[in-house]
Amino acid sequence: VKKQKVKIRSKRYQDAAKLVDKNKLYSINEAVDLVKKTSLTKFDGTVELHINLNPASLGEKKEYRTNVTLPHGTGKEVRVAIADDKILSEIEAGKINFDILVAHPSLMPKLAKVARILGPKGLMPNPKTGTVSPDPERRAKELAKGEMNIKTEPGNPIIHMPIGKVSFESSQLKENIDAVINTIGTSKLAKLTLSATMGPGVKVQIS
Repeated sequence: VKKQKVKIRSKRYQDAAKLVDKNKLYSINEAVDLVKKTSLTKFDGTVELHINLNPASLGEKKEYRTNVTLPHGTGKEVRVAIADDKILSEIEAGKINFDILVAHPSLMPKLAKVARILGPKGLMPNPKTGTVSPDPERRAKELAKGEMNIKTEPGNPIIHMPIGKVSFESSQLKENIDAVINTIGTSKLAKLTLSATMGPGVKVQIS
């Protein structure tokens, strides 16, 4: 019988974790300040929101997907491209200089030729993710401004998503979190946890 390895946390992590009361639900303002204080990385870490949804609110499929716009973005520049013949040629040549590809429905038959390249990378335009649009120019601008497609994990009512950087103002992080809560709706929320890259989780009160 294999012995399960015990995960040993660094002293810095343990010191940071001592600042967090595991049994307390913090207000969003308190949680944001605490996450910034307990960030462990020397680089500008990402602040992540971990969302546990109420399974009873998800219907028979037990999954959830939606688009949410973060008013202050995630702190990462998102390269959005609009599919055309030039982009198709670049993809076929192995050049992918974008993070999101938006396409007009009429171009989908042509994109099928490069689906084997885009699919495994999660870059294939799809109506479910809002990347197939009759107005791709407008859609590209919305996505570049901070709109994200979020969904639950396969088989688990959990969503993990970035909501900014540690260097963001506390008010910016709070407004991004509020945008997520307002989009999903409090009735669907079972638990919220906030953390910075490699930092301890802070439980957030759902109000």
